[in-house]
Amino acid sequence: MIHEKILNEYQKNEKQIQTLKQQLKTFPEGKLVCTKNGKYSKWYRSDGSTYDYIPKQKRQLAEKLAHKKYLSFQLQALLNEQEALSSYLKHHHNTTQDELSFVNSPEYMNLISSYFTPVSQEFTNWMNSTYETNQKHPETLIHKTLSGKYVRSKSEVLIDMFLYKNKIPFRYESLLQLDEIALFPDFTIRHPESGEFYYWEHFGFMDDPAYVKNTCSKLQLYASHGFIPSINLITTYETKEKPLTADMVEKIVNYYFLDK
Repeated sequence: MIHEKILNEYQKNEKQIQTLKQQLKTFPEGKLVCTKNGKYSKWYRSDGSTYDYIPKQKRQLAEKLAHKKYLSFQLQALLNEQEALSSYLKHHHNTTQDELSFVNSPEYMNLISSYFTPVSQEFTNWMNSTYETNQKHPETLIHKTLSGKYVRSKSEVLIDMFLYKNKIPFRYESLLQLDEIALFPDFTIRHPESGEFYYWEHFGFMDDPAYVKNTCSKLQLYASHGFIPSINLITTYETKEKPLTADMVEKIVNYYFLDK
């Protein structure tokens, strides 16, 4: 998604800009001016109107001013790029959000739903058949998806969207029995060609130590039953500072189910 990539770049640049501005505050006042007379060079510190000679024994001052000038060039380049990125974001819409807006238009979704049907009738029947789902905390199923389901997070909305629009058969929070333990993976997926089963778990609170501990235990349980991360178990993670993005989800879906 071009819009999201540019937004991410804008946010990354903004952090770099603020860092550079803070760094520049720590440098000496003035700008470095270097002149050359024959084979000799001279350094001056300028305030824009006057020039103070910097003797060779004060080389450290000249080095700091040179470093300051280099960082100033970096800052200006980022500011120029930021202006261009800002112009794009101002005049272009987020196509991911445009797609998700269809969720609130059931009459449109009804008309185009056949477009998202898996090619295989077997997979379509599997996807639409009744299955046992997670009954815990139904009050958290508040986010409506492109496929018409209700899920627990905005990140799961993105995963649903990319699976659904690419005709990849899946179920949400379908029962997976591992010996005496009942699990409900976020997504149970069938490969659109081979029919092989994959499970996708999204871990959304990785800045919570207790949550991380439970996540590690859950991954260990999966692995002990032959569900291995990056093989037949897809895992994604996020924190408050590093949310899951549409670009990341799209790449994962392409890698596992679409790339030849």
